[in-house]
Amino acid sequence: MNMKKYFWIVLAFAAMPLWAQKQQAIAYVDMQYILKNLPQYESANEQLTLISKRWQKEIDAAQQEARVLATNYQTEQIFLSADQQKRREEEIVNKENEVLELKRKYFGQDGELYKKREALIKPIQDEIYTALQDLASEKKIDIIKDRSSDPSLIYMSSKLDISDQVLQKLGAK
Repeated sequence: MNMKKYFWIVLAFAAMPLWAQKQQAIAYVDMQYILKNLPQYESANEQLTLISKRWQKEIDAAQQEARVLATNYQTEQIFLSADQQKRREEEIVNKENEVLELKRKYFGQDGELYKKREALIKPIQDEIYTALQDLASEKKIDIIKDRSSDPSLIYMSSKLDISDQVLQKLGAK
């Protein structure tokens, strides 16, 4: 085989992956921007904040009760019988356990705040995800990345940002 034919064959095999590969369309969104501009998300966050503050006040009140019990016990301890001391100590421990239980119940891993957040925020996230899927399908986008959570993103052309289009699809201003 002469050198010229050999060159063209090698070149054809080397270029094959380039012909076979489809160029992937990539777009970016800024989820923080999208969420900030959705009134229903702001409303849900306000509800969560109010609920959280109410529960924290309840916990603070229970902690204060435990402190008062402990302080009173310390000042009255010398006047109490052994049986009374034991009852008061148990009362203090029970109150402290109540505080811990309230914290776990409201703010624990599967606590009420987590459940409330799921109930309020998940439907909004699902709406956003559906809007993203629709846009990806309409514009033939293969990959959509969140630029607000991508620490490796240094530069992005503004024409790749579809955040406003997502908001428009969601009916936000």
